[in-house]
Amino acid sequence: MQEIPFAIIIAAAQIGAAIALLNGLITAIGQGNIVAKSVESIARQPEARGSIMNTMFIGMAMAETSGIYGLLVAIILLFANPLIALYMQHFIK
Repeated sequence: MQEIPFAIIIAAAQIGAAIALLNGLITAIGQGNIVAKSVESIARQPEARGSIMNTMFIGMAMAETSGIYGLLVAIILLFANPLIALYMQHFIK
C-alpha cells in the first residue's frame, strides 16, 4: 500500500472547509431574497403583515441553519479531522 503524504490530507481538508464555507455566501443571498420578497409582499398587502412576517422569520431560521451546518462541517474538517487519526494509525508506525 502506497503511503499518502500528510500534506495532501491537510490540503484536502482545507479545500473541503473552503467549499463548506461557500454555503455561507449562498445562505446570505437566500436570506436577502427572503427579506426582499417579504417587504414586497407587505407593500402590496399591508393587512397581511403579521402572517407574512411569521412566514419570513420561519424561512430565515431555516436558511440560517443551512449556513450553520456549513460552518460546522468546516470546523470539523479543520480541527477534528478523522482522516488525520486514520493516517496516524495506518501509515506511521
